[in-house]
Amino acid sequence: MKSQRQAKIMEIISNRNVETQEQLLSALQEEGFRGTQATISRDIKELRIVKELTSLGTYRYTTSSTEISGSFSSRLNTIFRECVIGFDYAQNIIVIRTLPGLASAAGSAIDAMNLHAIVGSLAGDDTVMVIMRDNNAAAAFCGEIKNLLN
Repeated sequence: MKSQRQAKIMEIISNRNVETQEQLLSALQEEGFRGTQATISRDIKELRIVKELTSLGTYRYTTSSTEISGSFSSRLNTIFRECVIGFDYAQNIIVIRTLPGLASAAGSAIDAMNLHAIVGSLAGDDTVMVIMRDNNAAAAFCGEIKNLLN
């Protein structure tokens, strides 16, 4: 039951803007799961769920941002610093521009992160397209790339 509940929590936070534990508990109850605020609190810790600032200035639950930051090992940092020349996003799609012939390396580095927020990536010669689960994830990931490149 716990694993099913936790899977449902991940589904809920990836599909909705959930700001509080009470909202999360209510959403779980709508899906037929029972629990208490204490149970939800433990699940949030175990799943490493955190609150992030949205582009609208509100907060929402999401997978831990340390998952994104921590995934950029020094090796991935080097790959990005050496090959990425620019990036931008439109809604949930990120386009990363690289030096010619290096998009595959950048794409492999992104794929190696195994982030829940990334649906998939596609690399060409000098461009990587990354599809994120939602607009907020794309904005957050671009923020991480910007921090990495500066």
